[in-house]
Amino acid sequence: MRISDDGQATGERLSRRGFLKGTSAATAGLAALEGTLAPAEAAEAPPVLGPEPVSITLHVNGQAHTLAVEPRATLAEVLRGPLDLTGTKVACDRGSCSACTVLLDGAPVASCSMLALDVGERAVTTIEGLAKGETLHPVQTAFIEGDALQCGFCTPGMLLSSAALLERTPAPTAEQVKAALSGHLCRCGSYPHVVQAVLAAAQAGRG
Repeated sequence: MRISDDGQATGERLSRRGFLKGTSAATAGLAALEGTLAPAEAAEAPPVLGPEPVSITLHVNGQAHTLAVEPRATLAEVLRGPLDLTGTKVACDRGSCSACTVLLDGAPVASCSMLALDVGERAVTTIEGLAKGETLHPVQTAFIEGDALQCGFCTPGMLLSSAALLERTPAPTAEQVKAALSGHLCRCGSYPHVVQAVLAAAQAGRG
C-alpha cells in the first residue's frame, strides 16, 4: 500500500522504475559524500608499518638508543629486552596494576600498554635513572628508611609515581599521595608505609 498525492491510501505497489530512481539518487549522494571525505581521510591515514622490525631511537635515562623493534613491541618489552633495564616490572601486562610504570616527559605511564613506536622524542625515565649517580632520590631514601617495601615488585613503579608527584606538588597532603598512587597494586599491603615515606620525602625536600 502507498499514499497518493491527495493523501488517500491506494493499493498500488512501488513501481520498479520508482525504486530504481530512488536508489540511483541515494547512490549518487553517497558517491558525492565519499568524494568529499576521501581526501581528508587519506591525508590523516597513518603509515603502515611491519611486520618487519622498524628502526627507532628511544631517549632513556638521558641516553639515546637506536634499535630495531617490531611495531607490536610495547615500551616495557623493549626496556626489559634489548635495553636490559629490568627494573621495570611487568605483572598484569594490561595496564591494571601499574607495576610497569615509567615516566614519559615526567608523567607516569604504564609501559606495558604503550607501543615503543609511540614514544617518539619524549624522554623516558626508568627506575634505573631516578637516582643521580650514587645519590638516591629523596623518595628512594624515604622508602628505605620507612620500610615502605616488602617483596619490592611494585616498588619501582610506586617510586616513579611518587617522584612525579613531588615534582609537581612539593608539599602534598596524604590524600594527594593516595590519589597519585591509587592505580598501584601492592600484594604485600604496604600502602600505609608508602604514604608515610612519600610525606617524609616531601618534608626532607622542604628542609
